[in-house]
Amino acid sequence: MFNFFEKLLRFLKRYSVRRDLGIQLMVLYIVFVGLVVGTTFIFAGRTRARLEGDIKAADLALARSIAQETDYYMRNALRAVRDLGEYPEVIDPDSVGMEDLFSKMMGIRPDYSSIYRLNSQGFMLYHYPEGSSSVMGQDLSDQAFFDRAMVTTRPLISKGGISPVTRQPVATAVMPLWSQRARFTGLVATNIKLASLSITLDKIAQEYNPEEEFLVIIVDSAGQIIAHPNEDQILTLVPENLFNVTEAVLLGRADNIIEVDSTGKEFLYSFVPVSSAGWGVIVSRPTATAFATSNIFYRGVLLILGLFTIAGILFWISLYRQAIRPMGYLTAYSQRIGRTAEPTVEQRRNIRDLSNRSDQVGYLTRSLERMELAIDARLNELSTLLTTSAAVLSSLDSQTVLHRILEQLEQVLNVDKSAIVALDERLDVFRVQASNGFPDNYIQALAISPNERNSITSRAINDRRPIQVSDTETDPLYNLPYERTRSTAPNPMTPRERARSAGYRSILAIPLNTLHTNPSALLVFRPRPHHFSDREITLLSNFANQAAMAIENAALFARSDTRLQEQTRRLEALIQSLNDGLILGNLAGQIIYANRRACEWVHRHPEDIIGAPLDHFIQQLLQNTENPGESEAALQSAIESQGTKVAEITIRFAEQDRHLRFRTFDVTDERGIPIGYGQIIHDITADFELDRLKSSLISTVSHELRTPLASIKGYTTTLLADDVEWDSESQHDFLSIISTETDRLSNLVSDLLDLSRFEAGSLVIERNECDITELIQNAAQIANPQPGERLQTQIPANLPFFQADPRRLEAVLRNLIENATKYSEPESPIRVSANTQNGNIIVKVEDEGPGIPTGESARIFDRFYRLEDTLHNPNSGFGLGLSICQGFVKAHGGEIWAEPCETGARISFSIPIE
Repeated sequence: MFNFFEKLLRFLKRYSVRRDLGIQLMVLYIVFVGLVVGTTFIFAGRTRARLEGDIKAADLALARSIAQETDYYMRNALRAVRDLGEYPEVIDPDSVGMEDLFSKMMGIRPDYSSIYRLNSQGFMLYHYPEGSSSVMGQDLSDQAFFDRAMVTTRPLISKGGISPVTRQPVATAVMPLWSQRARFTGLVATNIKLASLSITLDKIAQEYNPEEEFLVIIVDSAGQIIAHPNEDQILTLVPENLFNVTEAVLLGRADNIIEVDSTGKEFLYSFVPVSSAGWGVIVSRPTATAFATSNIFYRGVLLILGLFTIAGILFWISLYRQAIRPMGYLTAYSQRIGRTAEPTVEQRRNIRDLSNRSDQVGYLTRSLERMELAIDARLNELSTLLTTSAAVLSSLDSQTVLHRILEQLEQVLNVDKSAIVALDERLDVFRVQASNGFPDNYIQALAISPNERNSITSRAINDRRPIQVSDTETDPLYNLPYERTRSTAPNPMTPRERARSAGYRSILAIPLNTLHTNPSALLVFRPRPHHFSDREITLLSNFANQAAMAIENAALFARSDTRLQEQTRRLEALIQSLNDGLILGNLAGQIIYANRRACEWVHRHPEDIIGAPLDHFIQQLLQNTENPGESEAALQSAIESQGTKVAEITIRFAEQDRHLRFRTFDVTDERGIPIGYGQIIHDITADFELDRLKSSLISTVSHELRTPLASIKGYTTTLLADDVEWDSESQHDFLSIISTETDRLSNLVSDLLDLSRFEAGSLVIERNECDITELIQNAAQIANPQPGERLQTQIPANLPFFQADPRRLEAVLRNLIENATKYSEPESPIRVSANTQNGNIIVKVEDEGPGIPTGESARIFDRFYRLEDTLHNPNSGFGLGLSICQGFVKAHGGEIWAEPCETGARISFSIPIE
């Protein structure tokens, strides 16, 4: 039980009731009373149930005893008729023999009213006693037991009835008679006086008072009463209120049932079946009399519980008035301490009444009153400190904050003079930074040397602890002269004289704990001698800490602000200089930052993007894509996914296809909680182009190397074969092919080397005086295939010579003439023209082939880029010719471009004359 209350207290303390002692005690009281009442109820209920169970068991035992006696009685009757059925005088009807036999049986069983023998048709063959011979020969086949006897070989008991001979209520014990051939020959039966059964029941009923309404009866299988203390009730049907009980007992059940009769009265019924006869014994009596003892006991328990509850309520009322309610008043009073709310008149009266008590409650109340006065003083000090803290945090102007601190300090300690002094490194003296209560001339003249031995300020700062002078008139150090400093003239006044002129007698100096500023101290003055208590020193130390924080904050802010601005500029310059676009957004989907590169992709200014939804930025970016739907789906998937995800799209930018890679990442705080998102837009066009160039290089070089090498290998193997002799003409043809393929390989290697030299910046241009006509003729002669008569030149006669590398320009012209020859019809002309313009030689190579598709004019100068896919005249090549031409022309300081024309292609380049 103790452990239970201890756990209950823990539970009460854990939840909301832990703050109300009255509720806790009430709950404990209710639990205690509830346990007592509940335990008593359970005990009383179980005891009552046990008493009632004992009564039920007693009635059931009585019914079982009567049923066993009746069963024994009826079994004897069945055994007697079975024995009679075995006698020859009965089997073969013999009146003389049956008379002797039946008379003996009647002498043994006086409860038998008659014994008789019926034949197979139900006619009476013999009846004993013979004085009732009036039934001899009568047909008794209408008796219910006769039909039952015709279908069984076992003895049976009939239901109760009136004997047609004796006119008495009887029950008949019948033994069917069968021949050896299984033929029904009749029966022998004896009538049992039912009045003999009622005698026993009457004796039992007489043991109970009539007002108890005790009743015990026996019913047969037809629901008739065959035994009753009152013989007048024999062979009557059971009352209506006993129908359910009769039905249950005739079904073979033995139990107790409590039911209410038609008058509303409750009865206890106990019943047991008589198995041998199919009858039942029923014992009944009102529950009011049956359970009288248990009811008296239960009422007594209820009375005791009522008295206990009343006593508990009186105890609780007394406890509430004397302890709990006063504790509530004191609790409310203690909660009000330190608050600005004024108590009501009733609250004051209650506290006054409690304070007048002489017990522990009165002592506690008086202690709380004293505590209230002390707490009000502390709260006033705390409020001032909080106000001072707010002043420190509200401004970074140290002078403003220090003046506010001094004002609050003077209000709390009731002093009219205070100051904060700090070291002036330039003059190497302590000067006043802020003060209250001193004249300006005193403040301006005050200068204290850091090494001044009799200066309370120097001592406090050097010793790092508060120093006080209770009375300047009695302190010996205050009579020594001041030391001269670098910034002041000799002071003729002693500290004591200066204290007199300033109007103070006591002083307290507290050092300020500063790390990033010069040494400082807080000074408090009083006009009369005063010893500062520990509480005052502690309070002043708090004000000193506030002043130190104000000075430190101002100094640190000055440093950190400059540093932060510098770092911000560096970071901004770094992000803006990124070649990748950067976008930062909040959780609402709005852009909060975008660098310069990200704005360039959508041709917008940063102020147009920042604050706009990210969807608008994406829509503007997707305007230049070929498949906006697919690109938008890829971007949205990257944005909505968790963590980091990459999406790639292709846009048209500055008349070029640009490949962009979007990398989306979550922006989280130090606890890992998402606060936004970021996107890096990386231009991977160069990487994409590099991959394309690698693939093209591998494909082209592998193809262009394999073909000539295969020819060289094949013809060389043929020439080296020992089993065949080739004539001189065949050998010459084979060697010519080998030479041609070798030149092709050499040109490929030369092109690759020239391209690598140009990209590496190591291509050397050897300038000589050149004639463009001669260069064109030399280029046409070494071109493969050669243009022949198709070449048409248009060169002005007065075209000047110019400085250039003839070998490189011949390579440029050769590549252009070869391309024109390859990609035009064999009969179409190839025109080469030259003129001067703005100090440049302009050369144009034109053909009448299929031309250059729209939008491809810039890409034809890329490495390994060929137009075989769009031109239906595929020719072998590396896709390096125009790229090499561009490199050689730019190495001369010129330009090369594709000009639009109605038919064919026209490639032009310029070379500076000087």
